[in-house]
Amino acid sequence: MILTGPAISAAIQAGEITIDPYDPARLSPNAYDWRLGDTIRICDGDLDAAVPSECAEQTIPAAGLVLKPGVLYLGVTLERTGSETYAQILNGDRSIGALGIWVHVSAPLGHQGHAIRWTLEIRAARPVRLYAGMTFGKLVFLTAFGTPASYQQQNAKYAATDGIDISRLYEENPGGVR
Repeated sequence: MILTGPAISAAIQAGEITIDPYDPARLSPNAYDWRLGDTIRICDGDLDAAVPSECAEQTIPAAGLVLKPGVLYLGVTLERTGSETYAQILNGDRSIGALGIWVHVSAPLGHQGHAIRWTLEIRAARPVRLYAGMTFGKLVFLTAFGTPASYQQQNAKYAATDGIDISRLYEENPGGVR
């Protein structure tokens, strides 16, 4: 089941959900409106699943950054979020979609125990300017059924993520698949 805004607020007060920085005005009926952080990686060349990706990292200037079609951008959420009690799903929102920005399409699930600033996969359909700190999507919290298993306690590739992280698929495919 998905938590309502008041249930998210109550879980934050009870210490069951962390959102930092937290602004109660960003709660909506069933979600929390998250913002884009101030750093972005631009992956403009060819990518290979067998080697670490080369992406140039930069701070998003106050005047904004124009995204270009055909380029993969890796961003990061402003907020660090997590919960040992609830799973999370991170989505873009309608306002961002209406600008032709696709965000975080491939990996929206945050497991129980995963407390991170999310790495975001961002693509643009047309040139579009974005700004650090702008509302970029919605985060929902879900009740998990069954025996909990904290993501932070797993031997998982992204358990220690604290910023923009490239694909680590190369760890499974060193030198490529043979």
